[in-house]
Amino acid sequence: MQGLGKKRGCPSLTIWGDKMQKIKPIVLLHDVCKSVSEILDKPFTEGIDHQVFKPDQEILALWAADCAEHVLPYFEDKWPNDDRPRKAIEACRRWAATGVFKMADIRKASLDAHAAAKIAREDDAKYAAHAAGQAVATAHVPTHSLGASLYGIRAAAAHSSIIDDGLVKERDWQMERLRSYAKDA
Repeated sequence: MQGLGKKRGCPSLTIWGDKMQKIKPIVLLHDVCKSVSEILDKPFTEGIDHQVFKPDQEILALWAADCAEHVLPYFEDKWPNDDRPRKAIEACRRWAATGVFKMADIRKASLDAHAAAKIAREDDAKYAAHAAGQAVATAHVPTHSLGASLYGIRAAAAHSSIIDDGLVKERDWQMERLRSYAKDA
């Protein structure tokens, strides 16, 4: 990590005191991907191999839905009449429960959640809606779950300028949820 800041907890963040200054999404994605690979006992590579995670797609979909739902209040508090991100999370959970896959439905739910993100002016709300769009897309490609995680972490970080209440806690919460799913599998 470059910069003059003191680093705590996650290599993708530079902080001065308790104020967050910068999140490098690519570094954060690398960190999340590596953690997911370790938890699911999959080989870690610098590139994302969608097929490696295919056997764990249902677990990843449930985890992605949890990641998105955990930060969804950041969107819903500001945009209470827009249910597109919530509907995307519900579609993700429905796919995980039934295995019924209709690409048109998954694509619509994902694109609708991303469209909701585009109207949000606040970063925490915007990232939360994007997390929902990525979560439902996990039904199509398992590695979209990484996007749900990343956007969830970014939403939490944007919501709080105190690192322990934002990025680090959200990342730790997400990895604990994934460990729980992996253990129960």
